[in-house]
Amino acid sequence: MHAIRLHAFGPAENLTYETVDDPEPGPGQVRIAVAAAGVHLLDAALREGDTGPYPTPVDLPTIPGREVAGTVDRIGEGTDESWLGKRVVAHLGMAPGGYAELATTDAGRLHEIPARVDEAEAVAMIGTGRTTLGILQFADLGPDAVAIVPAAAGGIGTLLVQYAKNAGATVIGLAGGPEKVARVTANGADLAVDYTLPDWPEHVRAHLGDRRATVVFDSVGGDTGRAAVGLLGKGGRHLVFGWSSQGIREGSALTFTDEELTARGITSESVLGPAMLDRAGGLRALETRSLAETAAGRLRPAVQRFPLAEAAAAHRALETRGTIGKVVLVP
Repeated sequence: MHAIRLHAFGPAENLTYETVDDPEPGPGQVRIAVAAAGVHLLDAALREGDTGPYPTPVDLPTIPGREVAGTVDRIGEGTDESWLGKRVVAHLGMAPGGYAELATTDAGRLHEIPARVDEAEAVAMIGTGRTTLGILQFADLGPDAVAIVPAAAGGIGTLLVQYAKNAGATVIGLAGGPEKVARVTANGADLAVDYTLPDWPEHVRAHLGDRRATVVFDSVGGDTGRAAVGLLGKGGRHLVFGWSSQGIREGSALTFTDEELTARGITSESVLGPAMLDRAGGLRALETRSLAETAAGRLRPAVQRFPLAEAAAAHRALETRGTIGKVVLVP
């Protein structure tokens, strides 16, 4: 089969397109003929040798990627034979191997893809979708809510805008550049603004009039995140799940002192890690729900596809914010 392999930590150019042996499923496993493989910013960090949330460095050489969708073409010993031939999607967890034409995983990780969902959408929802729904567990959205979504043209941002609009909230989407702003408007935001313009907060204030934001979904941090928090009214919530404006390796989440929060009458909390995992049902329940939301047409991910052989280009585009929506590799 063809696969992307990493032989040495470093830049995107270290991802090479090679021919390798086909993997075989072990006991309780299946093999998936991959139709779509998800690309995540964490993949870029791991490519450079940053272990991120993983306890040990990745062993090299490796095939990166932890989100795949396709058709089960082989099953291992003791695996339920009914999986054979089904369209499935899986998050591979700690085991890499997704950037390939074939991938193996435990049958317990599989979800059957609903009929009205394609493989690229399924990959987006198994990772980005589950994270979005996990974040939303901390938000109280309804007709009285005013939500600010930085990075609103990204994978999570796209889904946050849709969900908030479905809940009846007023949604302000922030994006970098005219093309992304247009996509956010088309996605249903009440107002889309270009956060690269210095006066963007004034446009938001003019749109809201006497109203103030009630929640900021912050994945960017930095000056943009701080300015967005400045638009919160008393009782507002700052939900943190990233810091892309600072860089994926050297950055840190935007934080405030207790004195600042008390003076403003707002709260700020990180919603990743244990905060999300400790909720009822864990990640599996979020994956199931995310696929159901897409099958029902309530959430539709934005997807940008790259050929598998161009994984390096996909990484470069993602790291330089040159993508819209979830990045997916197609063998």
